[in-house]
Amino acid sequence: MTAGVPSGAAVLVTGGSSGLGAAVVAAVARSGGRPLVIDRRAPGDGVPWVECDLADTRAAEDATRQLAERSGGLDAVVTAAGMDVPGRLADVPADTWERIVAVDLLATAAVIRAALPYLEASRGTIVTVASTLGVKAVSDATAYCAAKFGVVGFTRALAAELAGTVGVTLLIPGGMRTAFFDERDERYRPGADAVLNDPADTAAAVMYALSQPPGCAVREMVVCAEQESSYP
Repeated sequence: MTAGVPSGAAVLVTGGSSGLGAAVVAAVARSGGRPLVIDRRAPGDGVPWVECDLADTRAAEDATRQLAERSGGLDAVVTAAGMDVPGRLADVPADTWERIVAVDLLATAAVIRAALPYLEASRGTIVTVASTLGVKAVSDATAYCAAKFGVVGFTRALAAELAGTVGVTLLIPGGMRTAFFDERDERYRPGADAVLNDPADTAAAVMYALSQPPGCAVREMVVCAEQESSYP
């Protein structure tokens, strides 16, 4: 039996129009929950959403509150939005480098900050999305590693802070078959023989975390293909 959320549960997903976020949205809807999305592009199937560039963290907070008020509260938040532009530190434009950190780390904190009153009221759950590159550093990924290492530290501290009030899970996924790699230079794309996970399988792990009863927390999960090269 697939884990799910309670019927009617409102689950806010950042980056919910594509990739892992879209897979989580689909899984929430299948289980009888109510997915809500913050993204720059509309999600499918008429899912309620607010258009937002998550690099603008104040706008991200406003979008979170809009959706929470519209839906009558929040039962969970999944911060699946993420981006990367690989390259040497000296070669990646400063605005691009800082945008990666803003979208991947600062927006994660901003959305959760705005969602906290609603999650505390519902005794809800937070799932943050880091990366295997949040625990293993590689060349040509200084911004992404900085942001995802930050998500790891942020989430562990948040779990300690919210213990007994809101469930907190850190998800550390490996590479997935999504559009995440599409706009990269060819040298930074996975090769034809790369072993990547189906985002639906990673979303199933998210659903498992969201299905836990109040007081029982799945603290951390690493979900990757068995032959994932970036973990451990």
